[in-house]
Amino acid sequence: MTLPSQRLGTGPGGELAEPGFWQRPPADRLAAFARLRALDSPVFVPEGGGRGGHWALVRHADVQEASRLPKVFASAPGVTTPEPARWVRALFGDSMVNLDGPDHAQLRKIVQRAFTPRLLAAAEEDIHAVAARIVDDVLERRPDEFVSAVSSRLPLEVICNMMGIPDRYRAEIADRVNHASENIGVERGLASRLRMPGRGLRALARMQRMVAGIGRERRRNPSDDLISALVCANVDGQALGARQLGAFFSLLMVAGVETTRNAITHGLTLLTDFPAQRDLLLSDFETYADGAVDEMIRHSTPIIQFRRTVTTEHTLGGHAFAPGDKVVLYYASANRDEAVFPDPDAFDITRSPNPHLGFGGGGPHFCLGAHLARVEMKALFRELLTRPVGLRAVGLPDLAGSNFDNRVRSLRFAFECPSGP
Repeated sequence: MTLPSQRLGTGPGGELAEPGFWQRPPADRLAAFARLRALDSPVFVPEGGGRGGHWALVRHADVQEASRLPKVFASAPGVTTPEPARWVRALFGDSMVNLDGPDHAQLRKIVQRAFTPRLLAAAEEDIHAVAARIVDDVLERRPDEFVSAVSSRLPLEVICNMMGIPDRYRAEIADRVNHASENIGVERGLASRLRMPGRGLRALARMQRMVAGIGRERRRNPSDDLISALVCANVDGQALGARQLGAFFSLLMVAGVETTRNAITHGLTLLTDFPAQRDLLLSDFETYADGAVDEMIRHSTPIIQFRRTVTTEHTLGGHAFAPGDKVVLYYASANRDEAVFPDPDAFDITRSPNPHLGFGGGGPHFCLGAHLARVEMKALFRELLTRPVGLRAVGLPDLAGSNFDNRVRSLRFAFECPSGP
């Protein structure tokens, strides 16, 4: 039974409903989640604008269980808060993350079949080459802003290479991605709310039209790339149509570029803030690198939360959910759960086991790109840390204050040896 005080936002979950909550310092937000994890059951978080609210799943076990029960906790009609409008879904198509059951399984099967061993092997080889080229460029040019110079370049170039995006489109795609995602989950004033959705949707529409055109050309003249594999696939007689290809590409740009970019950026900050851990990593990079990457992902949690809709009566975490209830899986809280992670606020690259939920809580929606993201991060940090000139973050990262992803707008950085290698 929902208590009236919870519905009004005066209960324990009320602070998550405050407009300024996501602009607070990270330590304050994490402390709020720690208080919620200590409660006996999930709390209700009201949402403004007459949209009702959601139940907050903040414990590791609860997030993991809900993730593995997609028939009870459904992704449709949308995993973002607020949910995508019907007209947006009709215009752009449903993203794979917003689908359930056979529709999701069929689309995921087509995509998984396209990621052939040959394509993945070529992608991994390309990742190492791109990482080396980026660091070469950094050492030559000596920029001082990390996101634009380093962390955003690697995942964008790798995905564009893997997809087979011609060079002439790439600068525009990077610009469209920034416009489409820059205000997701960010509290804005009325004038900005009226203006920015149109800008973001126009950027998304142009990006999808662009990739649809490439898809049509690949159907006529297939190449050895992911777009060709997707549009020419024959999985139970199906391949990706234009809208499906556009929706998948948009998802890949956010899930594959934004999240990896942010994990890399937070990673540099963590290695700067915890010099003993950096020294340990440098003492034997190959031994500690995999653990360092997973700890960076756990500690920063690039995707803060996803939404689910309850389809049937179910009891979880001490609460009886009813059909139609909305729940939010707070990965950022689950990854600091004291019941799973001793000293959860510490950055420890030797943490083992490390069952973080940075790629989701398991189940059918576990991140398809988890392996490639790990390879990208490991390759880049190998180049950044083992060259003669080390790098360190300067000051605090400029965070977007989003309730959706742990996005970094910019981060200043410096060379430890100004005279060069």
